[in-house]
Amino acid sequence: MKQGKLIVFSAPSGSGKTTIVRHLLGKEDLNLEFSISAASRAPRGEEINGTDYYFISTEDFKKHIKAEDFLEWEEVYRDNFYGTLKSEIERIWALGKNVIFDIDVSGGLRIKHKFPEETLAVFVKPPSVDELKRRLKERSTESDDKINMRIAKASVELATAPQFDVIIKNYDLPTALEEAYQLVKDFVKD
Repeated sequence: MKQGKLIVFSAPSGSGKTTIVRHLLGKEDLNLEFSISAASRAPRGEEINGTDYYFISTEDFKKHIKAEDFLEWEEVYRDNFYGTLKSEIERIWALGKNVIFDIDVSGGLRIKHKFPEETLAVFVKPPSVDELKRRLKERSTESDDKINMRIAKASVELATAPQFDVIIKNYDLPTALEEAYQLVKDFVKD
């Protein structure tokens, strides 16, 4: 099986990483396939199992951890696990494609650590924590308590930005989209 490249996009919730990843997936010349993460939480809004996440129970998630089925995983919040199944990466590489991740900061850094040469790790920086809070409230998918937990976590995540290969400042979306496209295009052509 030919091993492709790994492109990691990480950021605090509300930074715009999902918008950037979706944009890049639409660029056929990049030969990208989205890595679907596993999550132990219930679907939110219009999320679809097997498209947005693999939704599995906390009990099953823990069984996968014990069996070492994950490339990386984390308990993001109490009994709220996220991770990347090794089988997902193998599936994408079997298609002859490069893997793109929309992933938590800790998970992104773990992938970079495990595959330093094959991975481009990109941190998407929001304009401000206040803007993050506004975006999260605008989504209307979570309670104020959950939003406040995400904002508290964002400060810690922002401090990790220098550990990534590149920081994209998402102050202007069209500029961030073009910068991300050029970065990934240069990385996958090597």
